Amino acid sequence: MFKKILIANRSEIACRVIRTARRMGIKTVAVYSEADADALHVREADEAVAIGPAQSAKSYLAIDNILRACKDTGAEAVHPGYGFLSENQAFAKSLKAAGIAFIGPDVHAIAAMGDKIESKKLATKAGVSTVPGHLGVIKNADEAVRIAREVGYPVMIKASAGGGGKGMRLAYNDEQAREGFSSATNEAKSSFADDRVFVEKFIEQPRHIEIQVLADGHGTCLYLGERECSVQRRHQKVIEEAPSPFLDAKTRAAMGEQAVTLARAVQYKSAGTVEFIVDTQRNFYFLEMNTRLQVEHPVTEYVTGLDLVEQMIRVAAGEKLSFAQKDVRLQGWSMEARVYAEDPMRGFLPSIGRLVRYRPPRASANVRIDTGVYEGAEISMFYDPMIAKLVTYGRDRAEAIGEMRAALDTFEIGGVSHNIPFLSALLALPRFREGRLTTGLIAEEFPDGFKGARRSLDDTQWLIAVAAALHRRAAERDACVSGQLPGRRRVAAEAWVVRLDGTNHPVTVVAVEGGYDVTLMADDHVLAVRGDLTPGATLFIGQVNSHDVAVQVERDGIGYRLTRAGSAARAVVLTPRGAELAALMPVKAAADMSRFVLSPMPGLLVSLAVREGDEVKAGQPLAVVEAMKMENVLRAERDGRVAKLRASAGSSLAVDQAILEFE
Repeated sequence: MFKKILIANRSEIACRVIRTARRMGIKTVAVYSEADADALHVREADEAVAIGPAQSAKSYLAIDNILRACKDTGAEAVHPGYGFLSENQAFAKSLKAAGIAFIGPDVHAIAAMGDKIESKKLATKAGVSTVPGHLGVIKNADEAVRIAREVGYPVMIKASAGGGGKGMRLAYNDEQAREGFSSATNEAKSSFADDRVFVEKFIEQPRHIEIQVLADGHGTCLYLGERECSVQRRHQKVIEEAPSPFLDAKTRAAMGEQAVTLARAVQYKSAGTVEFIVDTQRNFYFLEMNTRLQVEHPVTEYVTGLDLVEQMIRVAAGEKLSFAQKDVRLQGWSMEARVYAEDPMRGFLPSIGRLVRYRPPRASANVRIDTGVYEGAEISMFYDPMIAKLVTYGRDRAEAIGEMRAALDTFEIGGVSHNIPFLSALLALPRFREGRLTTGLIAEEFPDGFKGARRSLDDTQWLIAVAAALHRRAAERDACVSGQLPGRRRVAAEAWVVRLDGTNHPVTVVAVEGGYDVTLMADDHVLAVRGDLTPGATLFIGQVNSHDVAVQVERDGIGYRLTRAGSAARAVVLTPRGAELAALMPVKAAADMSRFVLSPMPGLLVSLAVREGDEVKAGQPLAVVEAMKMENVLRAERDGRVAKLRASAGSSLAVDQAILEFE
């Protein structure tokens, strides 16, 4: 067995590999860029080596720098994680030449499966069902349009070396095909140093279901069940689960056998994933094979009881698998949610900055948090915006969802925007809870974007009650402040008005043992609030009328910002007289910014499509902003004339910074 391994990656996955290596008694080496000098994976590893500037191309993608780190530290093997160099055959070849083990498949398998065009040809030859399309490399936008017409819209334009949703565009017409070709090639070149793209038919109402395979290079090749990865946004997975609520035993076995057939065809060794598109009739089509560990591997680990990282290390060390296909049993249900630094209320634009608060849910037998950050860490514009992966387990799907919803309510993040409210809203959808999933679920359920989770009457009343109880508890503390004049001692009142999102709710709050009884005066409804109401606490965990309730609490001026089940509300608790006076306060008009095109995120202004004096039409592209390795096209919202350019191509932009101004 190896004595020391280097992890050629960063953040969450690097920390994940370090944990397993430590349990196996293997020392670890972390590598880091200048932007990651204080990262968690650097702190957790036994050794850490700097490998270059913040830009991935000069650090995490720099093969020579990583090879030098291996030699300087005496690392015997390298685990690549996912992304970066994990499926780079030149990297695997260089390691082999240097006598360093690659914890992954052999070079020939990476070469065969890492190229999506060639992998589809090989899959067809092996008898694996594939999606119709054109597997030749597309030379330019005109050719992309011609081929898309031949295949038949809708089509998917995809980077041959792509992954993680990057370098992918869906096109329903010629204009989208032309624009999609440009964006897909640019993203592919930036993320993978390979701008080749191809076109394939887009299967409508599809499910994205993948099979986990594991092979030891000694003749044993197994499938470890499936993962349902259909809940996606912009082709990036948001929630994954194992098993799939859609597959039956017969389809599961057929998909598993085809996945193993493909793996054997390339003499696969290590853990890998064969991804399929599945239609409404359970017909399945090979999509691609990922010759690496997947982001969503923890759900498979939960339901199989296997540590996939450990298996990868053992296989790379030459060991045989200690179990056979008949020994693989799927037990229970597991679900993973990807927690991202992004703003779902602003079109999921990435958010960067310092995590001034990071307090994940408490880990347990049914709750696992894989993360690469800590409170005080920085979310950088240079890398993927993932903060953590929240993984839960239950005896069945309903229990796994329940564990996930409860954990999300207690996940505290401050300093950057995040997608936890959106994740909570997804889990609450009847369609999701019933398992009626497709890759179009998010677009179909939120056609106008995410505007916040719908709040039930119970949730609204519980937030009112918690706000009132918290304020009454704070008033009691203030009443005990020393130095008050005799006969002028403050008293905590019982009558209050809770102003929740602009609506007044008169209440009375009476102290009782263990908490407060809050009476909603509108209907004389009493809510018993019990739990820890310590002033200044950022999380209330307790009960309202015997229901377990978790509410995140953040001071917002004189009020509170309360968050529960994906819904946020602003509450101000006033005396009855204070509420009367507050109603008379004028509302300040917001500044008119309609003449400006503002950067919706911090990032790099890649290009401007207009000049001063140009006439533009609604929907016309104006600029391209790159952030978190993704290109975002900004379009005109109305007809107009460009009066002034306020930024130039190549500029670094702050959020809401003006790019151009209309007359």
